[in-house]
Amino acid sequence: MNTEELKERTKNFGLRIVKLYEELAKSKKGEIIGKQLLRAGTSVGANYRAACRAKSDADFIYKIEIVEEEANESAFWLELISESNIMEKKDWKAY
Repeated sequence: MNTEELKERTKNFGLRIVKLYEELAKSKKGEIIGKQLLRAGTSVGANYRAACRAKSDADFIYKIEIVEEEANESAFWLELISESNIMEKKDWKAY
């Protein structure tokens, strides 16, 4: 996978998170956790693009580590949503 493909994939991930948040925000618990997911999930693509503009190898590594952290945090919130039954995982296919 090249840089442009990964930029597109991380952007699409963010768009899917935005749509998922809209559904989650219909309940109080979903809105609270959804905001955390929205912040982390949309920052994956933004931080990846920042990494692509790194000024040095060290800067690139630092920024890619942020991407990894945000992706990992997104996975945590998705797991929490699933395991707390705020939203059934089978319903996620729409997003």
